[in-house]
Amino acid sequence: MDKTILITGASKGIGRAIALRLAKEGFSLVIHYCQDELGARQTLQAVQDMGTVARMLSFDQRQRTLCREILEADMACHGPYWGVILNGGVSQDNAFPAMLDEEWDGVVETNLGGLYNVLRPVVMPMVSARKGGRIVALSSVSGMVGNRGQVNYSAAKAGIIGAMKALALELAKRKITVNCVAPGLIKTAMTENLPQEEAIALVPMRRMGEAWEVAGAVAFLCSEEAGYITRQVLAVNGGLV
Repeated sequence: MDKTILITGASKGIGRAIALRLAKEGFSLVIHYCQDELGARQTLQAVQDMGTVARMLSFDQRQRTLCREILEADMACHGPYWGVILNGGVSQDNAFPAMLDEEWDGVVETNLGGLYNVLRPVVMPMVSARKGGRIVALSSVSGMVGNRGQVNYSAAKAGIIGAMKALALELAKRKITVNCVAPGLIKTAMTENLPQEEAIALVPMRRMGEAWEVAGAVAFLCSEEAGYITRQVLAVNGGLV
């Protein structure tokens, strides 16, 4: 399969699970990381051990010029991406009256601004290639319904949904589908310090989700079978919403 997919934030957790699942499906991969080089190398080694053609890229997705330069240089060497999985993001939870400016700015600039900074350089090459493609952005249950203590995160993740729905309209006739996957309570390092019993009690399935279950939803949206699915939000949350 001569289709390359860029995965942002692929050094661990859901990003690594997505890389492993897409490798299983036969895609070539570009593994992005910002700070966790060791984790990214572990992801790279894991997918290469599966016989996948893969390489790594490193940049801070908040830095627009840097993103553009690195992505354009990579595409100049290897050609445009067929798909992009926008998984990179951060959370900094706090009650809104106590929220610091840097907590708001850091979350919104990384999650929502980073989406623009990554997508802007790569979309036109995808269109020009005339091979169709897939764009999947990771939103969150917080972006669908809001979450206490996460006004910044909810705003950014809701913004991702709105942006992807609009972009889907622009790219549909180019056979590039644009969708969101919105995870709920997923077992990752990000949820280790949550009061899990209290949170699980709110989930109809009475358990946390697994990263591989989110990866399965992403892989489906990248498949040929999902070629007529665009502008959708696929929730993976155990019935929470």
